[in-house]
Amino acid sequence: MQKCSIIATLVDKYPMTQLIEQYRKHAMPALQKEFKIANVMAIPKLSKVVINVGVGRLSKEDKVLERIAKDVTNLSGQKPTFRMAKKSIASFKIRQGVPVGIAVTLRGSRMYDFTDRFINIALPRSKDFRGIPASNVDASGNLNMGLKESSIFPELNYENVKDIFCLQVTFTTTAHTHAEGVALFKNLGFPIKN
Repeated sequence: MQKCSIIATLVDKYPMTQLIEQYRKHAMPALQKEFKIANVMAIPKLSKVVINVGVGRLSKEDKVLERIAKDVTNLSGQKPTFRMAKKSIASFKIRQGVPVGIAVTLRGSRMYDFTDRFINIALPRSKDFRGIPASNVDASGNLNMGLKESSIFPELNYENVKDIFCLQVTFTTTAHTHAEGVALFKNLGFPIKN
């Protein structure tokens, strides 16, 4: 009875996407069986996705920052925030209060939509992609990936993108161990290499 109520809550909270359906029908039972989890609420799941872009040397050019922020908005469906330098570092030519990064945190349906597009569209378009190493999953079960080109996402038309930027994507989970995190990502369809 408890399992049905959890699934009903997921259906009510998030519109049905391919990733949520795969999580409900395949990942939840597989993870529960593999790790012998009695409580359905303790099954690992995605909690948030953070997209981070370091602007570095571009921090002095306001128009470039605005274009990158617009591209991140198109990519995520949510307005990003600027990350400011906390202190001045002369050797890096950084002053306190100058933007050094752009970040956006996705939760809920936007998180699932982005993750679905990331797995099924963006990663296959990536040049020389052979899978995600299992070492990218940390001891707490979170996955960190750095992408050299933002143009692998279909939302960013390559002809219109003037500034190709690198970005880091962090998938945060409720898993407690590396093994739980790897199993969750494999069951969600991430191409994790052994």
